[in-house]
Amino acid sequence: MLYHLLYSLHTDISAFNIFRYITFRTICAMVTAFLICFITGPYLIRTLQRIKIGQYIRKEGPQSHYDKAGTPTMGGVMIMGSILVTTLCWTNLTNRYVWITVLAMVGFTMAGFIDDYKKLTRKKNEGLSARAKMFLLIVFAGLVGWLTYTTPGFTGKITFPFVKNFAPDLGVFYILFAAFVIVGTSNAVNLTDGLDGLAIGPIIVSAITYMLFAYVAGHFKIAQYLQITYVPGSGELAIVCGAMAGAGVGFLWFNAYPAEVFMGDTGSLPLGGLLGTIAVITKQEILLVIVGGLFVIEALSVILQVGYFKITHGQRIFRMAPIHHHFELKGWPEPKVIVRFWIISIILALAAVSTLKIR
Repeated sequence: MLYHLLYSLHTDISAFNIFRYITFRTICAMVTAFLICFITGPYLIRTLQRIKIGQYIRKEGPQSHYDKAGTPTMGGVMIMGSILVTTLCWTNLTNRYVWITVLAMVGFTMAGFIDDYKKLTRKKNEGLSARAKMFLLIVFAGLVGWLTYTTPGFTGKITFPFVKNFAPDLGVFYILFAAFVIVGTSNAVNLTDGLDGLAIGPIIVSAITYMLFAYVAGHFKIAQYLQITYVPGSGELAIVCGAMAGAGVGFLWFNAYPAEVFMGDTGSLPLGGLLGTIAVITKQEILLVIVGGLFVIEALSVILQVGYFKITHGQRIFRMAPIHHHFELKGWPEPKVIVRFWIISIILALAAVSTLKIR
């Protein structure tokens, strides 16, 4: 809205021409999203405390987490609200991809909110059943995949890092592939959200990385030079990524150890879903395995732990899954686990960016 209002003035005042540049609006989005979170954060935390929306700790978790019981949760409302408002302010609202990402935000936030609300009403760390949650996520992801695939100029081809001439076209089956990427990312981020600031750090890193990917994918000359798929209009998603990063930093102000508020599923599910959606639209779906490598590791640790437990009738690979709990039980202080996982996320993001030139 602000973009359309301010840019329309450029015919009378040439200085307003600056608002047509995606780079400038991305910076505006980052600052705007941060300020929204930073300003509204204290009020939201007090409100959550007043209405007693606190975290319930699962009995199977580390004993050191029991003192976190009652910490305000559902802080994802702050994150997703700031991303949504910022997106509507600074993006070109005639862009179809912008509205697809808005749909992903709203849909996955609704699923996360319902899950958190169920936990509160039941007064334990059990929300929606796994089947019900997965059904909601698949429905929203499938809709996002269909809208993306049917966008004029979009292709069902999949590109691979390090490979130049291999891009299989899945055709209509790309919708299923897109849904798989989006749902998988959403669940992986959800599993990572177990320590103070652990999930939001890699989300910030991933958002900044895809901010770059979105910009180059939407710029014909740069995309041609880097030999990546050109996606007309996808450059606007750099602004959405900027809002995501800015909101993440604003939330981290309150979520850093020791956390004053948790994001809950209201934050982790839509953040993962939004990241997966942007990866699909920018045609960097496979690279998400590297960029979000930390999320992949966390999800795989759960899959391996559960599978091995069933096969061996009670034996475990890790002391506890997801894997961040394993290191906690090995004696690592929580802040050390968090920062080291952040470092891994940064290294993986840099490795992913390097693939843009290695074709």
